[in-house]
Amino acid sequence: MTSTHEQWDIVSGVGMTALAVAAARAIESHRDDRLINDPYAEGLVAAARSPALAEMENSSAEMLETMSGYLGVRTRFFDEYFLRAAAGGVQQAVILASGLDTRAFRLNWPEGLRVFEIDQPKVLQFKDETLDRIGAQPGSDRRVVPVDLRDDWASALDTAGFDASLPTAWLAEGLLPYLPAEAEAQLLATIDRFSAPGSRISIEHMTGPREEYVSDELRNLALEWGMDLQALFSTDERPDPGEVLAGRGWNVRREPTNEITAGYGRALPGLGERFAELGCMITAFREK
Repeated sequence: MTSTHEQWDIVSGVGMTALAVAAARAIESHRDDRLINDPYAEGLVAAARSPALAEMENSSAEMLETMSGYLGVRTRFFDEYFLRAAAGGVQQAVILASGLDTRAFRLNWPEGLRVFEIDQPKVLQFKDETLDRIGAQPGSDRRVVPVDLRDDWASALDTAGFDASLPTAWLAEGLLPYLPAEAEAQLLATIDRFSAPGSRISIEHMTGPREEYVSDELRNLALEWGMDLQALFSTDERPDPGEVLAGRGWNVRREPTNEITAGYGRALPGLGERFAELGCMITAFREK
């Protein structure tokens, strides 16, 4: 499928955000009080050989350490979401804008469960080549779907073997701030259309005006990585995703991120605390 949108690899555009998140997961995995253990994150970061990443690690190590705490909380929450979904009979998982996510490899999935990863072709190619080189083996029936979420990703997902008659667990982690309002609306409508009874979705959602997401501190941090977050983030007004799903008949639950953080016994200073205060995790379930 040919996209009319800008394409990026792992060291440019939104691909750099995936690399930053992997670096944070690697840091979290080395903590004595770690909330997750990602044995592949460090290898993925090293394989990227990003000069911006090396500069960032040298000049802003403390800030990266701070953000790793928040991302550790976020990753743990969604890990548990997927494991609960699998235990509850879900037979497919779809990770939207999967980036350098390694859940298909590191979580204990039931035999035969399909995990679909949707992202830019070059991002998935880099991940596949790197994980293959270090000998990583998926613990699921993993299917990659190399397509831009602003294009016809539903057809690509269908081609990859997705079965809309089966209950599915969807994940939108660190995704919605980058989508224009129209693309977000289309995304939620497609998920609704493709979700059989017993399906569920979990979403990382930032509340309040979108301009508040990008503080001066975060903007400067991102610029050190070569990313202009103001250009990457979409500030279009749009309805709350939980309200959209509720309007389509889904049962919606909201959990403030700072309460999730406290439940894990984690303190988040600086930027991590700001993200936790602004955010909530939305989980929705379709009964019929």
